Amino acid sequence: MATIRFLLGVIWLLAIGSSWGIDRNIIGHGSTYNNNYRGFSYDDNSRKKLVSAAQNEVGVQEIGGNAGAQVDQYNAYVGFKKVPWCASFVSWCFGQVGYPQPRTAWSPALFPVARLTKDPMAGMVMGIYFKDLKRIGHCGILERQQGDFWQIIEGNTNVKGSREGDGVWRKIRHRRAIHCFADWCKK
Repeated sequence: MATIRFLLGVIWLLAIGSSWGIDRNIIGHGSTYNNNYRGFSYDDNSRKKLVSAAQNEVGVQEIGGNAGAQVDQYNAYVGFKKVPWCASFVSWCFGQVGYPQPRTAWSPALFPVARLTKDPMAGMVMGIYFKDLKRIGHCGILERQQGDFWQIIEGNTNVKGSREGDGVWRKIRHRRAIHCFADWCKK
């Protein structure tokens, strides 16, 4: 019985994986993507630059806990040293393309009511809610949508999708896993 379940699971994964049309190098360096995939488009050049800034950081890894040359730059941008850095990474990416805000190491601060949106698009910030924290505890930058799934570039994550990870990686997350979206590109 276990063998049958295993084989059915493998068949299901193969069927789903082939229908996604996802680049198989989800976690890796230097992948480029068509920015018009399935009707997706940037609303302006600044979103494209923002996503590009995040893409250029994929593969950056910590050296020690919440440290390393590039991780230290993310945290220094928001005025901290050796703190969990997912929000620092997001803030740093916005700074690279000329946005003065956001500028925070605190992921809940990325989601003020005035910035929340129900129509996510590339370049927006996503937040994941953690029941044990009773708040948003992780964030990333939306790269592209594929049906109900989002490809997201996240700092301080790992292969398992942890909020206390080891680098900047691409993650695929289902829409239901995302608590909210914030648009920091709008004027």
